[in-house]
Amino acid sequence: MKWLTFSILTLIFIAGSSGKNPPSAVPGNGARLFVSHFENVLGTSMELKVLAGSEAEASIAEAAATKEIARLQKILSAYDAQSEFSGWLRTSNEAVRVSPELFEVLGLFDHWRITSGGALDASAEVITKLWKQAAVHGRIPTDQELTAAVAEVRQAHWKLDSLAGTATHLSRAPLMLNSFAKSYIIKHAADAAMASGNVRAVVVNIGGDLVITGDLKEKVQISDPKADAENDPPMDQLLLVNRAVATSGNYRRGELIGGHWYSHIVDPRTGQPADAVISATVVAPNATDAGALATTFNVLSPSESIRLAAGLPGVEYLIVTSSGERLTSAGWHLLERPLAVKPGVSTHSATDFELVVNLEINLQKEGFAKRPYVAVWVEDSSHAPVRTIAIWHERDRYLPELKSWYLKYRDIYTTDKNVLSTVSSATRSAGKYTLKWDGKDDKGNYVKPGKYTIKIEATREHGTYQLMRQELNWNDTPQLINLPGNLEISSVSFDYRKKTAGN
Repeated sequence: MKWLTFSILTLIFIAGSSGKNPPSAVPGNGARLFVSHFENVLGTSMELKVLAGSEAEASIAEAAATKEIARLQKILSAYDAQSEFSGWLRTSNEAVRVSPELFEVLGLFDHWRITSGGALDASAEVITKLWKQAAVHGRIPTDQELTAAVAEVRQAHWKLDSLAGTATHLSRAPLMLNSFAKSYIIKHAADAAMASGNVRAVVVNIGGDLVITGDLKEKVQISDPKADAENDPPMDQLLLVNRAVATSGNYRRGELIGGHWYSHIVDPRTGQPADAVISATVVAPNATDAGALATTFNVLSPSESIRLAAGLPGVEYLIVTSSGERLTSAGWHLLERPLAVKPGVSTHSATDFELVVNLEINLQKEGFAKRPYVAVWVEDSSHAPVRTIAIWHERDRYLPELKSWYLKYRDIYTTDKNVLSTVSSATRSAGKYTLKWDGKDDKGNYVKPGKYTIKIEATREHGTYQLMRQELNWNDTPQLINLPGNLEISSVSFDYRKKTAGN
């Protein structure tokens, strides 16, 4: 979890299904739901939803949330050499008075190290670094290296004095406050937004971990760990009120060594990457519980996780094993809601193909900066609109800025639009998105073979306007196409391929 500065990107996906209500309308309570997205928040992306009486009130709440995230990042980040945590790491065998937040997080790590039987440990970074260094040389760590790393993990790394409010740094092992620290920050950000004024509800989602608080029933979709695109169908959907959700898995980050994928999640007890579980989603009343358990359930065996969860009130889970087995808690089904599925009409063999669009946004390295508005869509040979794959913007009034897309879609979008539900997934890198076109039009029917044009439009307030086009033959021949980047989009690739398993 690399913690960097923030820059704004609003991201709304148009899905195959649609609803008649505008996304900002919340019937019956006199408030509206304002949605915005950010990049480079704790090294990933953030979605913020605020239920408020006006845009001005929502903006105040948004500012309060981002200010709180920045404040806590300066305390807890191991990536910022000037953070309080980094400064404390440079001390040795000295009782240092630390902030209440750092003291609390260190205490929580002590609690979860004991509760998890050692499966969750801030010094797991020792093992992570060992595997990364070995991967550079194309090998796996030796038994001797792993034994030494585990021995280093098992040391005492700090001592806390609750009366004095001090923390004494005891070891030289690299430490990272990952795992549930992100959930800790999310909860504080949500509380800050709620306390900012006339706000009815807040949803803060950073990298797939989220907190829902206030007067709002939120649909949360759970990403399929075997899917590879942002707009792939989820594997489940929940309806939640005043809950925290965290998902951890090995499907987005790790090391490829000798053609084998090794998870970035490691078992501090053995030094080995965790591979029995590929995804664990936890719903809990407390954000740090959800974050800690999601990571822990990737390390423990499924039977160990089930026993641990049984003693924790209000905790529900979905665990997916490497063999594809789904394990759920007894109360999970009470949270589930059916997924809308619109079957397509298949008439030709090209339905066995899909187009994967890998898109990377140019990110400002430091400071706040609004991200571009982006539209990705498909047109047929007569330039008629076929399918909107993604549309990213801030508020509806900014849609005309995407002038080429808006010219084609304004009448359709203003009467029949849908905002993708909040999504819980494993964390991915900031600014990097994978989108997929399954060969269906906006009505859910498969297109006929022939020539189509994929368009990517990007514009930014006080910035540039960019329009990228790529013609594609939708037939039975795979294609791989790379486009040069521009001032808003650093790179784009199109992979027209046979559909992957499960799609």
